[in-house]
Amino acid sequence: MALATSVHDLRTLIRSCHPLIVIETVEEERVLALLQSVAAQERMPLFEWSITKGLTRADDGPTLSKMTATPLALLQHLNGLTVEAVFWLKDLVPHLQDAAVTRQLREVSAVYGRSRSTCILTGHPIVLPPDLEAMAVRLDLQLPDRTELQSMLHSVLSSLGTRTTPRRPRSTTIAQSILGSLTDTKPADAGLSAQEREAILRALRGLTLHQARQVITQCVVEDGTLSADDVQKILKRKVQAIKDGGLLEYYPLEDNRFELGGFMNLKSWLERAKVGFTAEAKALNLTPPRGIMLVGVPGCGKSLAAKAIAREWQLPLLKLDAGRLFDKFVGESEKNFRKAIETAESLSPIVLWIDEIEKAMAAGGGSGDADAGLSRRLFGAFLTWLQEKKQEVFVIATANNLTLLPPELLRKGRFDEIFFVDLPDDGEREAIWNIHLGLRKQDRTQFDLGKIVSASDGFSGSEIEQAVVAALYRALHQKTPLTTDLLIEELTHTIPLSVTRREDIDRLRETAQGRFVNVR
Repeated sequence: MALATSVHDLRTLIRSCHPLIVIETVEEERVLALLQSVAAQERMPLFEWSITKGLTRADDGPTLSKMTATPLALLQHLNGLTVEAVFWLKDLVPHLQDAAVTRQLREVSAVYGRSRSTCILTGHPIVLPPDLEAMAVRLDLQLPDRTELQSMLHSVLSSLGTRTTPRRPRSTTIAQSILGSLTDTKPADAGLSAQEREAILRALRGLTLHQARQVITQCVVEDGTLSADDVQKILKRKVQAIKDGGLLEYYPLEDNRFELGGFMNLKSWLERAKVGFTAEAKALNLTPPRGIMLVGVPGCGKSLAAKAIAREWQLPLLKLDAGRLFDKFVGESEKNFRKAIETAESLSPIVLWIDEIEKAMAAGGGSGDADAGLSRRLFGAFLTWLQEKKQEVFVIATANNLTLLPPELLRKGRFDEIFFVDLPDDGEREAIWNIHLGLRKQDRTQFDLGKIVSASDGFSGSEIEQAVVAALYRALHQKTPLTTDLLIEELTHTIPLSVTRREDIDRLRETAQGRFVNVR
């Protein structure tokens, strides 16, 4: 339980005489619930301060707004108090650029370090001056769990006075709707079956409490009801929220139509690994599979495999581009990683695809001097999480350049298996040609596939797709049908990666030999 864990952690910090606690969040409603619970259990008064209201007591006690209207006046007042209390300072962080305010907060922290009194700073983002950062401790407020979301759902439905029954037919008159509402005495969520409620709660996971409340209210206000039909609206809102975060891309299961041809060894392994998520496996104390790594030649299907695995297992897919983790500010890259992992765990069960993982782990095996040890820290955090994660997050890491990966990541046991993806053989190239010609509405029987397959020896799947697209453009320009000769002509104008980077590919194959499992 996310909030219960936060309550326990905050009580521990207060009892340990931590004078300055930072909670980086915009969810002030959840912070208030957290602080009220902690203050009640510790039998301490709770005070709130904002730049508009000054210092007030949370239980509607006396206000000191006139005496504490400015940040400096507030901190001077706190410095002289002897009462042990929790002080929630909502709007203080932006004023810490003032040297006098920062100095006064340090003096308050020095005094409160000898008692249970605590200052709580909230906001997002929170960047403290280095001297205050050394004194502060950060408390992570996790995204709401199922219990919080269920409580919110019941509260919203009750407050709106709606019935969550199946929608009335469109032919129902306004008078009939009113009469039905007057005679309905069921609880607010009585119309939702257990399966519908579970589908809605699962769709809400990964949203903040405020976002979840907004989307539920919107669904109800639109047509007066809430049912499993609204899951798609919730998922759409979630996709937008994740997109706005800038770190992750979300592929709902409903939108994942990718299919994977070939890769028989990988498919066989996935079929066996799938049982790790079953109740029978749990009964034997078997943990679900952690994940796999796909290494190999660029453009040969690693990304497609990640999407196809999520489709095969009927799970949504999250994509993390490792290059997006890096930030110019100290500590922000690690924070980005924690945020991405927290989002993935809140959406479990899910497939997490880490694309081009070598971008984040490049210096993990070296000194890390080039980035002040950042890659080493990210590498260590990733390995720890991968080894100890409890949630059902199946990781698929893809990599193009093995030389940039630290050897610790490639040893047996980090991932459940490491697969090598090589250039497609004759049979696979024929299947790829058939797929891409079919997608462009071409009659495949009109082409000499044997000749085309032979001419495309050494081409990757993505290079074959591009050849089809380019040849079609040429055909449209010349106002002629697409022919075998046009396709082969396009191939002759293309120098494949197997030629331009022959040495790199040979070295990659040599490294993979005997170490990794071939996907085919």
